[in-house]
Amino acid sequence: MIEHIQRSFRESASVKEAFLARYGDQVAEVAKKLITGFKKGHKVLLFGNGGSATDASHLAAEFVNRFHRDRDALPALSLTCDQSVITSISNDYDFQEVFARQLRALGQKGDIAIAITTSGNSPNVLRAVEAAKSLGIVTIGFTGKDGGKLAGMVDYAFIVPSDNTPRIQETHITLGHVLCELVEDALFPASR
Repeated sequence: MIEHIQRSFRESASVKEAFLARYGDQVAEVAKKLITGFKKGHKVLLFGNGGSATDASHLAAEFVNRFHRDRDALPALSLTCDQSVITSISNDYDFQEVFARQLRALGQKGDIAIAITTSGNSPNVLRAVEAAKSLGIVTIGFTGKDGGKLAGMVDYAFIVPSDNTPRIQETHITLGHVLCELVEDALFPASR
């Protein structure tokens, strides 16, 4: 059992190291986009399914509430949380529309959409990215494996170099935390 535990932790660290080597500069670029967007009064809209839905909610909460320090709230919304909206759209239209319809209702030019899907092929996530792009929203994709269709659709694609869903999700949340930290440090400089 201890060997399995060690292997899992080492694999997670290895995937994150490979991701960092490939995307370090792009993480900084996206952090600057987020900082600029928040300074101009824009919001971040996050969405995904399953574990990616909870990652979207988690990261929205980090922006709205706090990361390391007490500070003003930042406008971020997870499109995965309103059960009435999700179920009514699914019932009246189609589940593939659950995020796209919300984006069309809540998104504005200059906002930033963060689409999270480990496969890069979730139809409702792809449909939402199309809606975001039609509104002039900057699109960021957190994905894995080969990037799927999402990688070619978004303005900034982060493809975790793994086929293992848990390792992909672990890297996604680390990426999200690093972005939150960079944004908070830039917008609310203070000693921790």
